Amino acid sequence: MVKLHDPQARLKALDRIFKPRSVAVIGASSTPGKIGYAIVENLKNGGYQGKIYPVNPKAEEILGFRCYQGLRDIEGEIDVVMVAIPAAVVPKIIPDAGAKGVAGLIIISSGFAEIGEHELQQQVTELAEAHNVRIMGPNIYGYYYTPMNLCATFCTPYTERGGVALVSQSGGVGMAILGFSRSRGMGVSAIVGLGNKSDIDEDDLLEFFGADPNTKVIAIHMEDIKDGPGFLETAQRVSKKKPIVILKAGRTAEGARAAASHTGALAGADDVYDAAFRQSGVIRADTLEELLDWAWSLQTLPDPKGENSIIITGAGGLGVLLTDACVQHGVKLMSMPPDLDEEFKKLIPPFGASGNPIDITGGEPPETYKNAILLGLRDPRVHSLILGYWHTIITPPLVFADLVSDALDEAKKEGIVKPVVAALAGDIEVEEATSRLRKRGVVAYPYAGEKAVAALGVKSRVWRNSHSTA
Repeated sequence: MVKLHDPQARLKALDRIFKPRSVAVIGASSTPGKIGYAIVENLKNGGYQGKIYPVNPKAEEILGFRCYQGLRDIEGEIDVVMVAIPAAVVPKIIPDAGAKGVAGLIIISSGFAEIGEHELQQQVTELAEAHNVRIMGPNIYGYYYTPMNLCATFCTPYTERGGVALVSQSGGVGMAILGFSRSRGMGVSAIVGLGNKSDIDEDDLLEFFGADPNTKVIAIHMEDIKDGPGFLETAQRVSKKKPIVILKAGRTAEGARAAASHTGALAGADDVYDAAFRQSGVIRADTLEELLDWAWSLQTLPDPKGENSIIITGAGGLGVLLTDACVQHGVKLMSMPPDLDEEFKKLIPPFGASGNPIDITGGEPPETYKNAILLGLRDPRVHSLILGYWHTIITPPLVFADLVSDALDEAKKEGIVKPVVAALAGDIEVEEATSRLRKRGVVAYPYAGEKAVAALGVKSRVWRNSHSTA
């Protein structure tokens, strides 16, 4: 099999799938609202610059593209074939795909192992292997690869580029990923549906995205692992270079049964997955929100130079909560050096608190916040900052957001860039301030400071993993 016996051929095939020069659509339709129409429409409107070949024996053209009777009638080379025809007919097209040298079949069609048609799925998989063609799917929504303006799916278009590759085994989860990415302004390199994983699986995508210069973070929703040893080996190697975050669904016995009925997944014992993830350097998310939050924050936060963190807060109670969160999420609070402690004492009122956390109190003007933040940014012994903001009239939320941005700009001009997260407590204006901070690269949350600390904890774990020699 291509995947097992020839790693270079494996990567070459995936490179053609994600960077195709041409895409054929079997089951292309001239009727708006049909899946086969939506795929052609997305390819065209998404800005894909390669050749598009609709395959429909009953139509002459679709959306301005000439239609073909079958794959063998297409004169040029074909890298990718989108398949949107009834499941029972899929085996018939595979020999033609092999004869045309197709790299990958993207099987949108349902009706395979997820409904008990294991023999049909096995037949398709074995045929594809015999003809040296990779399969993505079946039972998927397609995939996006933004560096190529490739929107090979029947779902909503997505073109915002960034460094996160998002993979899901479920179409519904895939669309949740899409909505979060758009609302959070998180650009992606790719969004990929895996469905039943008859062939291409997480190992393949880890290999491809691990080598992909357009991808900085890999986030995966999965219901099972097909090849445990293969996954461990690949993940352990790739996680040294790029962070991998995984949400493993089917943690409970009931969830595992649901996964089996959804994609035919054979889910194993959850503690086995836990051990495998820890061993391979993977960060495990417990919820979809965590998966997406952490993918966004890992892309947003700059890399630290170490693990020493300090808390600067305008409210003592918030400082206590943030301290608890640091312990919970493995964030190292720096033991405050005496000389730095003295410098902070010069900034804060006598009834404030130095040490770590540093409580400047709620009655201080914006300058105190800004000077304290700059002091932390400029000291090379401090590697990351956790800001706790308390809503006051003296320093309103939007003023706080702007002073943080100004401090970061000043530090950047001095060549200083560090991870900064913020927890904002107050009236609803803190929500707008949070949005403003996020646009400036600060991982910020209103009302939920532990989320900001959790994001920094994940970044710290990635730093530790990349610097470990094990």
